[in-house]
Amino acid sequence: MSCSTLKYISAIFAIFSSFAATMNFACAAQDNMQGKALPQSAEQAQQMTVGQLFQFADGLSRSGRFADAEKAYRLLAQHPEPELRREARFRLAMMMAYYQKRYGEAALELRLILDEKPDAAGVRLELARIEAMNGQISAATRDLRAAQAGRLPVDVERMVRFYEQVLSAQRPYGGSLEISLAPDSNVNRATSVGTLGTVLGDFILDDRAKAHSGLGLGLRGQAYARQALTGGLFMVERVSASADLYRQIAYQDVVLAPAAGPELVKGRHRVTLSAGPLWRWHGGQLYTSGGLASVAWSLPLTPRTQGRLELAATGSTNHFNGQENGHAFTLSVSLDHAFSTRNGGTLRAYANRVEAQDPAFANRSAGASVGLWSDVGHTTLVATAGGGFLQADARFALFPERRRDVSASAGLAASFRSLRWHGLVPLLRARYERNWSSVGLWDYSRFSGEVGVGSVL
Repeated sequence: MSCSTLKYISAIFAIFSSFAATMNFACAAQDNMQGKALPQSAEQAQQMTVGQLFQFADGLSRSGRFADAEKAYRLLAQHPEPELRREARFRLAMMMAYYQKRYGEAALELRLILDEKPDAAGVRLELARIEAMNGQISAATRDLRAAQAGRLPVDVERMVRFYEQVLSAQRPYGGSLEISLAPDSNVNRATSVGTLGTVLGDFILDDRAKAHSGLGLGLRGQAYARQALTGGLFMVERVSASADLYRQIAYQDVVLAPAAGPELVKGRHRVTLSAGPLWRWHGGQLYTSGGLASVAWSLPLTPRTQGRLELAATGSTNHFNGQENGHAFTLSVSLDHAFSTRNGGTLRAYANRVEAQDPAFANRSAGASVGLWSDVGHTTLVATAGGGFLQADARFALFPERRRDVSASAGLAASFRSLRWHGLVPLLRARYERNWSSVGLWDYSRFSGEVGVGSVL
């Protein structure tokens, strides 16, 4: 990158934060050192002044010696002066994103800056742009809303609106991966009671029908590709997969869902259509197969609030019980709101209709959930709580009344950015579920956790 380009970038970011002064200083140093030989290794940089070290690292980055440049930037990131530390992290993030395409690691560096200085609007806008380039549209729009939760100069507000308009310029491919150990008190979501009341009297349940605990390996992954067609129209292909693997094969659960469809971006509005097959294996055997189709509309309500409306339909064939074959329709609405640059929340409500060959398996349900997130130091905390209600169309012949459920859940999750390693970030999650049912088979409680790592690819 030329010095004139750096000065241009510096002029833009002058309205955002104090990074401009350091960038102009580095450009002046470069102007004075044109044609002079750079040191051959980052280790020699330890004898330099701060200004010379910035110039050295920038030169290494421009010449493609990224490993040495990263060493120099990380040395500067240990400086006792906060502004110099943040400037070093910022330049390192820019090198990772725009020279090396290491979007996930670049986003982590910018988040470490925001942990120290959450009101650095320029950094947050750059983070949103990198997230958008990496296909993380929801994260990008969340950071734009967080930026607008602070007091912004008029010029910065215009820049935020500009970034919202150009979020359609996204990375053409990418993905994410999570690997975790997952202890679970009830891997089969079964009742813990020993007897089951029926119209014929109380039945004694064998061990296979009762709740079982286990320690499993959880795998979650997603990959996508996006091609621009014309104007704001894109074609998006996506593959999502999850697996809960246990020593006992009977409790293993694997889901695979490829999908594709067009995505239309007009201004700050986004409409996505998607359809594809859906398979689920349970106990090592194909349990259900079918298809899923959905349409989603994302729209901004206020600078801090984003709305989303989604309608999904599924068709499913149960390979163990044909009486469950049928269709399901779900309508959901959600609101995301930034309370400040470091806190926000999500509110979601849904209604669901399941149709099946046997009316006892058909049901209507509805529910709502709330989630709150907060950046505390180098840790992001997310707390969730929700509840719902379900009622079956008819009763099973064996039970005295039809199924009626009331459910509640609560969860807490944390990601620890300061402990990152090669783009991997430690994750910790805990969740509790309780379902009260008029039919004992569906009356259960469950506590589960996850300890693992996640990465954006």
